[in-house]
Amino acid sequence: MELFSIFLNPGFWFSLIRSSTPLIFAGMAALIASRSGITNMAIEGSMTLGALAAVVASWYFQNAWLGLLAAVLVGITIALFLAYFKLKMMADEILVAIALNLFATGASIFILFLLTGDKSNSSALNSLVLPTVSFAFLNNIPFIGQVINGQNILVYVAFISTFILNYFLFKTPMGLRIRSVGGNEHAAESVGVYVHKTKYIGLAISGMFAGLGGAFMSLGYMSLFTRGMVAGRGFIAIAAANVGGRSPIPTMFSAMLFGFFDNLGNNLQQFKVINEFVFMIPYIATIIMFAFSSYRRMTEKKRLNKKILASQKAE
Repeated sequence: MELFSIFLNPGFWFSLIRSSTPLIFAGMAALIASRSGITNMAIEGSMTLGALAAVVASWYFQNAWLGLLAAVLVGITIALFLAYFKLKMMADEILVAIALNLFATGASIFILFLLTGDKSNSSALNSLVLPTVSFAFLNNIPFIGQVINGQNILVYVAFISTFILNYFLFKTPMGLRIRSVGGNEHAAESVGVYVHKTKYIGLAISGMFAGLGGAFMSLGYMSLFTRGMVAGRGFIAIAAANVGGRSPIPTMFSAMLFGFFDNLGNNLQQFKVINEFVFMIPYIATIIMFAFSSYRRMTEKKRLNKKILASQKAE
């Protein structure tokens, strides 16, 4: 019964929304890149360097919003590097992404050490954080008000941007071009779509979302940069985008489900569950959900092939 009491605590759901936010940003980054026809596995590195850039810029300029801008610019830059090597140099996107992730890990520690003399965190830098937002009308709503109110501003941005991206992808000409290029670039090119330009735009948007996720990690989720703070969220987000069928709103709920397991793991520590098992929970959930999603798609493909075969026999 004590375990179930966790779910009756509004603090649990407050933390769930908070811990889901970087996954939502990263999920949108993975989704838009995939829709452009490129797998952006460099999201992890983009978030890492974005988180550090946010802290350094907010400390140097004493302005958290400039820190946010720095993170977004870093995310876009890394994504454009990936696009350049993939589209111009014809390199393998996975190998390029691995190189960028390794570079981000090493560069972040090196820069951190140069600025602070510490390789673990940025506590020596007097960096700022983005503000939290409270809505007066939610104060009178029991439970829900406690869950939604008082979150960091990027939490609300994450949920709003999901619906904006959904509209952008399915209701605008540029969104149609991105989807057409990712679906069949030769067909898109035959009707006058500039394939490379469209992919660059898609990857730039992907980098922007990854940068926002990184900024939230160090300017909202935490108030400093720590080594390894992204902790595989960029890779989990790729799974979330696939589980969500590469559509923004299902991907958002998928990211929240991963956030649920992450938050559940954190809360299980109070019941003296082995720490190693607690840390495994989000990744176990990722493997199970990704396997289920792959099985579902495989089953649907087999069913479709059977229908096609049956229709051919009937003819």
